[in-house]
Order: sequence, then structure tokens, then C-alpha cells
Amino acid sequence: MHGVLVVDKPAGITSAGVVARVKAILGARRVGHTGTLDPMATGVLPIAVGEGTKLAPYLLADDKEYEGELELGLSTTTLDVEGEVVARADASAVTREALDAAMAAWRGVREQIPPMVSALRHGGRRLYELAREGVEVDRAPRPIVIEKFDLLSFDPPRARFVVACSKGTYVRSLVRDVGEALGCGGTLSALRRTRSGRFTLADAVRLEAVTRDAVLVTPADAVAHLATENLDAAGTLAARRGQPLPTTAPDGTLVRLLTTDGTLAAIAEARDGRLVYHRGFNYGLTEPDR
Repeated sequence: MHGVLVVDKPAGITSAGVVARVKAILGARRVGHTGTLDPMATGVLPIAVGEGTKLAPYLLADDKEYEGELELGLSTTTLDVEGEVVARADASAVTREALDAAMAAWRGVREQIPPMVSALRHGGRRLYELAREGVEVDRAPRPIVIEKFDLLSFDPPRARFVVACSKGTYVRSLVRDVGEALGCGGTLSALRRTRSGRFTLADAVRLEAVTRDAVLVTPADAVAHLATENLDAAGTLAARRGQPLPTTAPDGTLVRLLTTDGTLAAIAEARDGRLVYHRGFNYGLTEPDR
């Protein structure tokens, strides 16, 4: 069993917990997720299985889309409603127009400082572990791209919004920054990921509905966004052996190499008219990874 299972993650469970449950249900040896969701968050969580785990670097880089809810006038230690309240303020003067403008200010290329309560590492330890001990460390700002940050509805002090963003964007931090710009603070009260790269809620299956016979997105389809080169029998054999192949793709282009039956043989990068292999895939040649 090889490919990607798109799970509609429920609230109240970690992404690692979803992986453990899927691994037990499928009886697979190699299983991993391709983009963490906080325990309170729900929605699209791609789970890589078997040879599909080799796809993680190409799926983690995908952009994401979310629908969420924020509460103005509230600030917490975790930047969401699961944290301890550190401040309350009157947000009654905030208008829809002011909130919309504060969101619009974040659209485009920006820099964001990751929150302390995150899975990033500092000195070999997760930031959230340090945060639990009351330790705060400097975090370097990271470039992000916010393609969309729109207000859907406003029922003070709560508002619903949609955001489309690059990988590594913390929606909790966006909400905090909007609240600070409005002078009252803000906290994330709900979050649902509606898209991760090419995967949407329409592709997702509820965690409780996952069975051993679950249908996975094939490795080839999971990276359909990459450039494609179709191999003949000789090319397939060369790719399986890691032998160089010519290409007309521009330098730096990532290419998925497909066999005559549409199976993903490798992912390679074009350099000086040749394909340099990143990953080779052996499913179809070996026993299923159960």
C-alpha cells in the first residue's frame, strides 16, 4: 500500500495521533503526515503511506487554505482559545471596516515571527517544550506569502475569515497581529484547513471512516503538479537503476518520471540537460508495504 491518504482531521487529536491511528488501521510500516495541524484544528491532513513517505518534501512545500474564527479583545499564551488568558480588552469600538483593513494589511509578501508554542526547534528542543517551562527565546522572522486574507462575517467580538498562505504560516500569529493592530488583541477560536496543495476537503475521508481497504491517492497523482516526462521501457529501466537521462526541461525544474503504465519511477531535477535524481520509487517491484 503506497500513496497518500487524505484525512479530514477531527478536533482534539494531534497530527501524530492521526498518523498512529492510520498506521494501526492500515497495518503499514511507514506512515507520516505532510503538514502539522494543531489539536484544536480540523480539516485536510495528507497522510503518506509506504513509498508515499518519500513524497513529503514535495508536499510540505505546498500552499494552504483555511477558514477560521477569531475573537477580538482576548489574548492567550498560545494565541488560541486553548491557552491561558493573559489579557482582556474592550473591542466594542472595532468596526467591520477597521477589521477588514487590518486583515488586508497582511496580504502579500511579509515576515512573521513564529509563536513560542510551536513545533520548531531551538537548541535541539521544541519551542512548545520551552514555553511550558516559561522560557522564551528569540525567534528569527521568516518570509511568508499571504495570497488571501478576507473577512467572511463579523458578529462582534467574533469574526469568520478565510486565508490562503504559503507553507510555514501561523494563522494564530496572523490573528494576534490583527488584534494588536486594532488595539484590543485577538485570539484564534477555530480553524479548519480546507486545502493543502492539490488536496481539498472533497478528497478527504473522516478519520473514523478509515478502513484497511482505504483508497489512496497514487504517488504519481500526488505530485501531478510537477512537470512530467513519460518514459519508454528503456527509460524506465534506466530510471530504476538511477542511470542518467537527458531532458529538455529548464534547469531547476522538478520532474516526475512516469513508466509506460503511469507508475511513478522517480522524481528528478533538470540540470544542464540531464536529470539528477532526488527520489526513486520501488512500489510495484516489491511486496506491498503493509
